[in-house]
Amino acid sequence: MLAYIRKISRKTADRGATAVEYGLMVAAIAAVIVAIVFGLGTLVNNVFSSACSSIDVKATTASGC
Repeated sequence: MLAYIRKISRKTADRGATAVEYGLMVAAIAAVIVAIVFGLGTLVNNVFSSACSSIDVKATTASGC
């Protein structure tokens, strides 16, 4: 009887990923997404700021003529 229980417990021990492993994968993916958003956010903000400054300079020069 004891041998049968050990045999069953060995089969179910390596059945796949557990909820903890899935949670760690989700946390890692979320960290990567946050890093990408912050990196691209800064880049896009700089591009729009320089474009806005360029438009403002040209608008004030054109109206001053």
